[in-house]
Amino acid sequence: MVTRHQVLVASNRGPVSHTLGEGGELTVKRGGGGLVSGLSAVKGDAVWVCAALGEGDREAVRRTGGELDPADTGGQQVRMLDIAPDVFADAYNGIANSVLWFVHHMLYQTPTEPVFDADFERQWRSYEAYNAAFADALAQEAAEGAAVLVQDYHLTLVPAMLRERRPDLRIGHFSHTPWAPPDYFRMLPDDPDGGVAAEVLRGILGADRAAFLTQRWANAFTDCCVRLLGAEVAVADGGDEMIVTHEGRRTRIGVHGLGADADFLRERSRRPDVEDRIALLREQIGRGPDGEPRRAIVRVDRTELSKNIVRGLLAYRRLLADRPEWRGRVVHVAFAYPSRQDLAVYREYTDEVARVAAEINAEYGEGDWTPVELHLKDDFARSLAAYRLADVALINPIRDGMNLVAKEIPVLSDGGCALVLSREAGAFAELAEDAITVNPYDIGATADALHRALTMDAGERAERTKRLAAAATALPPTKWFLDQLNALRG
Repeated sequence: MVTRHQVLVASNRGPVSHTLGEGGELTVKRGGGGLVSGLSAVKGDAVWVCAALGEGDREAVRRTGGELDPADTGGQQVRMLDIAPDVFADAYNGIANSVLWFVHHMLYQTPTEPVFDADFERQWRSYEAYNAAFADALAQEAAEGAAVLVQDYHLTLVPAMLRERRPDLRIGHFSHTPWAPPDYFRMLPDDPDGGVAAEVLRGILGADRAAFLTQRWANAFTDCCVRLLGAEVAVADGGDEMIVTHEGRRTRIGVHGLGADADFLRERSRRPDVEDRIALLREQIGRGPDGEPRRAIVRVDRTELSKNIVRGLLAYRRLLADRPEWRGRVVHVAFAYPSRQDLAVYREYTDEVARVAAEINAEYGEGDWTPVELHLKDDFARSLAAYRLADVALINPIRDGMNLVAKEIPVLSDGGCALVLSREAGAFAELAEDAITVNPYDIGATADALHRALTMDAGERAERTKRLAAAATALPPTKWFLDQLNALRG
């Protein structure tokens, strides 16, 4: 008999992952983040529905029937779905990461892409099947009138599908990415009677409430609903939400700007492994010709196309070219952790990051000074160490739903950190007043911003950092999650 739950979360990636050893043993690794801490704070019966991402996860599903042992999940109830590998690959890599992600981050090289052909149509059918598998599982797991929080671009069709199966439920959807403006979004097949663009919008509008990281992304979504579906948009009583009305249904639109988890970050950043890495980074950064410690420009990113790492490196090279006084006196500590390496375009981008960094080091490096300290192997403790050492944080995405690194560095910076921040990051909405703003495409202006950050008075830098940290922690993960749950139930 299936246990019925009062609170349900659905996301592609769950709170745990499994690795299958050569001898058949399973190793469990627990994840973190806002959903993990938020669901842990829920009082009462809750379950997390997620997909098996690899062979280790699939084996765990085979052994448990999909109901994972709470001893492995930190006490959380988790149902993991073993969706057919070919269906999962088409839905996850073919549609979610290669189409929807590219649309919302406006990444297409439009002279040659996208191409919506027979392969795309096959992949879209898989995306529909993948979403239907989640809708079926949620319908089975949910108690009468339960609250369901569906997460992100992987599961845009679930709210409408679940509404058909269980009209009694309170359904929410949260988008962790930007949302494309109508003229770009309708690059998707946009036949209003059955095109993909309309299906995505109608899918989310199946929710009682759809939420976004910033008002900008919420407005882009409602604009798409108006332009593509002919929906009506009004401001709700009280003025803190919008309401989209389409085909007789009303969907409330909310905004929840996820903040940094200050308590966790501060505790974790003081552990011995972080202190060890601080010592190593200080040794790598070294001292300049005057004997003073070199300044550190820090970035910590995945090699995600939207993060704009290559242009950041080019801006740093421009700084060294235009302002030779910084040669030997500053180091760019760049952590670029490989992402989605099963996609060729991401492998090529990672290679380009390494190539440009090597060029800068070959052109300018001398003696014990390595201008770019590039690290490609993921190391969370080392990232926290860099946060603490940063004199300047470079956050220059071409488009980003939020960018938590921009919020985390000011929280941990030991000596105060000047934040160079792209106006296209979602975090810009909250941090703009105390950041140095850059156009992410403008190499010269970004180089000037780095110089301004490096020469900022220590007192001003400290005051800005204090205000940035306060803004960055205004909505910590647990409150972010519970606010959405309470708004859905209200």
